[in-house]
Amino acid sequence: MIPAPSLPKEVRLEPGVNGLRRLVVHNGLATAHLYLQGATLTHFEPAGRRPVLFVSRQSVYEPGKPIRGGVPICWPQFNARGPLQKHGFARNVAWQAETPEGEGGDGTLVLSLQDDAATRALWPHAFRLRLHVTLAARALRLALTVENAGQAPWSFAAALHSYLRVDDATAVRLEGLQGADRWDSVRDERHVEQAPALGFGTEFDSVYAAPARPLRLVQPSGTLEIAQSASCTETVVWNPGPELSAKLADLPDDGWRRMLCVEAARIDEPVLLAAGASWQGSQQLTVL
Repeated sequence: MIPAPSLPKEVRLEPGVNGLRRLVVHNGLATAHLYLQGATLTHFEPAGRRPVLFVSRQSVYEPGKPIRGGVPICWPQFNARGPLQKHGFARNVAWQAETPEGEGGDGTLVLSLQDDAATRALWPHAFRLRLHVTLAARALRLALTVENAGQAPWSFAAALHSYLRVDDATAVRLEGLQGADRWDSVRDERHVEQAPALGFGTEFDSVYAAPARPLRLVQPSGTLEIAQSASCTETVVWNPGPELSAKLADLPDDGWRRMLCVEAARIDEPVLLAAGASWQGSQQLTVL
């Protein structure tokens, strides 16, 4: 867990890109921007360090649209694995800010989302989501809590779809997945990962059984440690590569060089949540 920062925190709710509202925080240890649209954290910058997250300069900031970059929330469906729109609807709708302006001295921002007529038209269940974003000097923790507010059980999948900023995707390596079961969706192959470190340069899209120990993203500018809760049983690694990047309207042709997604996920075995029960999944990023 991240210890509470010792410095006071300034939080304000302000218009962001295209007028979409966002929470902005400065606490002397880090700066962060958290959009209510999709509860998407788009900026985390430890004091004296470079930003950790990637956001596409061609991202669409519009109501009802996901932001390309930062940490979108995939829920209650991952990708196209189900009847809903890709990655579900949580990243496409506006959440509510629970952190009042000027408050949040424990270093945590909180957004929430609960079912309404619009969500029930897509997915007929009562729910409540809360996203806690905790900042420290060199670390960021995101925790998604899912509550079943209905009278019957339902199931879901989830992912914290983190876009990490890199100097050049061809010059980074991701360590810590050797020996993990892997489904390579590009080739539709299943095997055990043999490489001690992953390299990138072409389209890469794989779901791994999450390792017990944190991963390390190593590049010339520094190393990022990536940890996730045991409740997130999969780690998704994605880079579109040059060909797919050129086809994505909200990503520059060279955007693949500046980002790598390493996601804390629960997808292969969806969570069956009883009435009144809750589940939490989290990811922590630490600049070493």
